[in-house]
Amino acid sequence: MKIALLGCGEVGSCYGQAWTAAGHHIIGICELRDDEAMRARATSLNAALHAEPGPWLAEADIVVSAVYGHSASAVAQACFPFLRVDAVYADFTTASAADMQAAAGAARARGLAFTDVAIMGAIALLAERTPLLCAGQGADQVIALAASGGAPARAIDGAPGDAVRLKLLRSIMTKGMESLAVECLVAANAMGLRASLYEVLSDIDRTPLTTFMDAFVRSHVDHAGRRHAEVREARDQLHEAGLEPLVLDGVERLFARTARHLEAARAQGGVEVEDTVPARLAWLEQLARQR
Repeated sequence: MKIALLGCGEVGSCYGQAWTAAGHHIIGICELRDDEAMRARATSLNAALHAEPGPWLAEADIVVSAVYGHSASAVAQACFPFLRVDAVYADFTTASAADMQAAAGAARARGLAFTDVAIMGAIALLAERTPLLCAGQGADQVIALAASGGAPARAIDGAPGDAVRLKLLRSIMTKGMESLAVECLVAANAMGLRASLYEVLSDIDRTPLTTFMDAFVRSHVDHAGRRHAEVREARDQLHEAGLEPLVLDGVERLFARTARHLEAARAQGGVEVEDTVPARLAWLEQLARQR
């Protein structure tokens, strides 16, 4: 395939190298940077370097966008006038779902195939083997291209914007876990208890993550009040150690919200929420709605 790269940073360079090694041709790179390092990168891919979209894009079978998410929609719409009608535009950025939908709508108006491609992991760790989710027209071509370079990719039911939504939902969990790990392990290390902490957390290793999450949601409705008190005690312990509990402050607010609503409901005769994940999520969603 003939591929055009929009952006040749970590993502663009990683996939560009994989696809070149697989026998595809990078026909051009669109990059604002025009320094020695970027010119060397373009040379290594045997690709011309361009400062902006233009007629050169008409040669591409697939245009891969790897720019910053905040500029993804504008970049896409600047490219569309130059694409062949049988070309696929694959957006690998972390644009917002709304921006992804806007770009997909503009592509559809021109009869172009647009694919929302979510990178589900860290390129720095897995490189081109990082899993990909694809949504939208052209997904089959993008999956074939990804597979040829060693990337596990699959299509999901839904429209452009849905793949990036899943990526950002995943980020709530992964980035939340990352921040909790930092806050928790810094505290354990400061107290000289890190090795012992690993031992008392070992039970978590025996439970699949999604099962663990569902159990939390179900029990949260029953025990938020008691757990809220425990969170406050944990936060006080960090203060006593001279540490700033940024993440735990947010955790305390969430437990406080649930506990407050439970107390109000019980004051009016009690709260009856069926002990199932869907029922309890529906009840908790009402609490989380912005007012």
